[in-house]
Amino acid sequence: MTDHQAARPTENAMRRALRRARDGVALDVTEAAVLLRARGDDLTDLVASAGRVRDAGLEAAGRPGVITYSKSVFVPLTRLCRDKCHYCTFVTVPGKLRRDGHGMFMSPDEVLDIARRGAALGCKEALITLGDKPEDRWPEAREWLDAHGYDDTIAYVRAMAIRILEETGLLPHLNPGVLSWTDFQRLKPVAPSMGMMLETTATRLWSEPGGPHHGSPDKEPAVRLRVLEDAGRSSVPFTSGLLLGIGETPEERAESLFALRRIARAHHSIQELIIQNFRAKPDTAMRGMPDAELDDLVATVAVARLIMGPSACLQAPPNLVDAEYERLIAAGIDDWGGVSPLTIDHVNPERPWPKIEELAARSAAAGFELRERLCVYPEFVTRGEPWLDPRLLPHVRALADPETGLANPDAPVRGLPWQEPDEAFTATGRTDLHRTVDTEGRTGDRREDFDEVYGDWEALREAAVPGMVPQRIDTDVREALAVAADDPTRLTDPQALALLHADGPALEALTRIADDLRKSVAGDDVTYVVTRNINFTNVCYTGCRFCAFAQRRTDADAYTLSLDQVADRAEQAWEVGAVEVCMQGGIHPDLPGTAYFDVARAVKERVPGIHVHAFSPMEVVNGASRTGLSIREWLTAAKEAGLDSIPGTAAEILDDEVRWILTKGKLPTATWIEVITTAHELGLRSSSTMMYGHVDQPRHWLGHLRTLAGIQQETGGFTEFVTLPFIHTNAPVYLAGIARPGPTVRDNRAVTAMARLLLHPHITNIQTSWVKLGAEGAAEMLRSGANDLGGTLMEETISRMAGSSYGSYRSVKDLEAIAEAAGRPAKPRTTLYGEVPEERRRTAEASDGHLPELLPVLPAE
Repeated sequence: MTDHQAARPTENAMRRALRRARDGVALDVTEAAVLLRARGDDLTDLVASAGRVRDAGLEAAGRPGVITYSKSVFVPLTRLCRDKCHYCTFVTVPGKLRRDGHGMFMSPDEVLDIARRGAALGCKEALITLGDKPEDRWPEAREWLDAHGYDDTIAYVRAMAIRILEETGLLPHLNPGVLSWTDFQRLKPVAPSMGMMLETTATRLWSEPGGPHHGSPDKEPAVRLRVLEDAGRSSVPFTSGLLLGIGETPEERAESLFALRRIARAHHSIQELIIQNFRAKPDTAMRGMPDAELDDLVATVAVARLIMGPSACLQAPPNLVDAEYERLIAAGIDDWGGVSPLTIDHVNPERPWPKIEELAARSAAAGFELRERLCVYPEFVTRGEPWLDPRLLPHVRALADPETGLANPDAPVRGLPWQEPDEAFTATGRTDLHRTVDTEGRTGDRREDFDEVYGDWEALREAAVPGMVPQRIDTDVREALAVAADDPTRLTDPQALALLHADGPALEALTRIADDLRKSVAGDDVTYVVTRNINFTNVCYTGCRFCAFAQRRTDADAYTLSLDQVADRAEQAWEVGAVEVCMQGGIHPDLPGTAYFDVARAVKERVPGIHVHAFSPMEVVNGASRTGLSIREWLTAAKEAGLDSIPGTAAEILDDEVRWILTKGKLPTATWIEVITTAHELGLRSSSTMMYGHVDQPRHWLGHLRTLAGIQQETGGFTEFVTLPFIHTNAPVYLAGIARPGPTVRDNRAVTAMARLLLHPHITNIQTSWVKLGAEGAAEMLRSGANDLGGTLMEETISRMAGSSYGSYRSVKDLEAIAEAAGRPAKPRTTLYGEVPEERRRTAEASDGHLPELLPVLPAE
């Protein structure tokens, strides 16, 4: 640190901070910054407090007096990178690689040679490290990937991880730099753990010329924090940490630690923090910078322990501290990180690893037993799903001690097949839930893992507060109504927001304007489709906090249908006049990415004439990620298997401020848009939806509707817009006291009316949901701008599990009665709003009202 950074705090400030640390009182950023400057006796006091916290955590974890390490090999998959960090010697340029006789990437043979030799020495981890997105900067990297058949670097990482698993038995730990949410979905099935150093949250070190991260797009702190958040949302055990001594102040270092604590607390996904000291290297821009002092490192480890708490795992690389192991142990570490008997530390090549025997002896001298762990920490090994993909479980279990989750030192390291679980579509569980949810109800109001699967509820409450604050509206509502009546396409955002808040006489005027527009655009007919919903499984570990449908596979209400059962239900629907089946399911960890193709194919083979409307954007991404296909390739294959259109569900609110409160692991807004627009480009049309009335506000509705209108102008692929009022009764986010109890009648009328106005003239069909609003509520929405009632459904599980009390089936006569209550005629339609063939109309009329007898409960096979 420079002189001004190391300025001593006052004695009173240091004394007070040390006392709070001794007493176990939570520190704030200012106090942490004070303690980072502790030296001499003050540092001794600080270290003692941190050591006590660490010891309490190890005791609680069932491994008192244990310090861990991972026996690993270091695989530098490519040393090309698009970033230009001023301290890095790992990264090089294509010309130097060529001169040294190397390729742009390590070849598969080179990778597997290292992994095999590591396995022979008893290593269990393959640490795959590489530069960020080299193909974005270096044409040579792009050419190499193209020549070897990989779309991008992540595709090569995925392929090599699978080969390492299958051919050597080592567990891949991936450090590919900045990842998107979609990247995490692609890599999670092939690696038990991943990592990326945060390094620092000091933005000036990235933004200011001369800073160590200047010119490096992937080192922007906000970008790196988003990666850590996405890892948590994706339930990926993740390693992160700080790099000390690159120009940050103690205050900035403290802020970085608190940022890491916030993410760890929210998602419980940070498996370890590495506290790494800067070491200057020749041939770098920072070669003249002094190394981080040992006292500085010790103080930071201790403060990190106090901030992160007893359950955190802290690591300091042993090859960077000149054998001062005892001081780091005393300061609160409980792990030495990866130590290799075979490969060098390619990031710090001048610093050799210590011998494992020496590390064990020095740890024992400090009173600690050295034990081997896997690349994924024992807590995540024992947690299992959703942290470990089912494809990886056999590989992890082959090397883990089943009691402790640590490595089994005697386990043979050998390759195992990386494959989809057997018998993906075996009928299991409560397969009659579609019927009995109406007669017997659900077993309980929440999942048994309610307190763990959704993240930290208290942190979520804090995050939800800003988004739920109502916005002051100053715009003249009368002026906005006049514009809406004259030409709704001219509504400004302030005017539209004023109308979304309308109530009383203004709301009545708004709904009349919307209904008049509906009449001129869509006519008086109230359309509906004879369809059957088929939710083929409710097993899901995504962690959507609004969803009461998802169950663990062991929960009493969990079920999965067989392919025959899915096809049987489609055939039954066809026999009573259906033109469509709508199929969606939970993100079941055992279902392969090709399972969706099997579902579509089974229905088409049984009922060739029925329209398959299936697979939400979340399911599309899940399928693509598990198969290794791009979204476009996966949708193309699904279309070939029989998919005709997709539901635009999983949208909720297309604003990530709201999405990340509503859901732990569902796809972000940008990915939803990518799936939808890609589907439209391939000729797969979709519906569009909005779920509202939870932690959102009218400003979020406005942004959502504007986004949909923009997509429709670009693609023309939406068939309708569906309003989905939030059903709160059994929703976890409501049970936790965060969400409000669904939208009001005013909200429903305003949303329906404004959807009609804001989506005009791009989306002409506005659908209301009788299953969520009931017959009277749906009729009211038909008077507020809606022109469509959706479908007969025949079965409906998602809303019913959430607590909807309006049943799962409406006959054609029921739907006609709702339309009549609104003063309008009813008319059947197809999925794409075409004319229904006469044969289908006659069949539906002849079968109407006899559905319960025609759809018996299917036995589990």
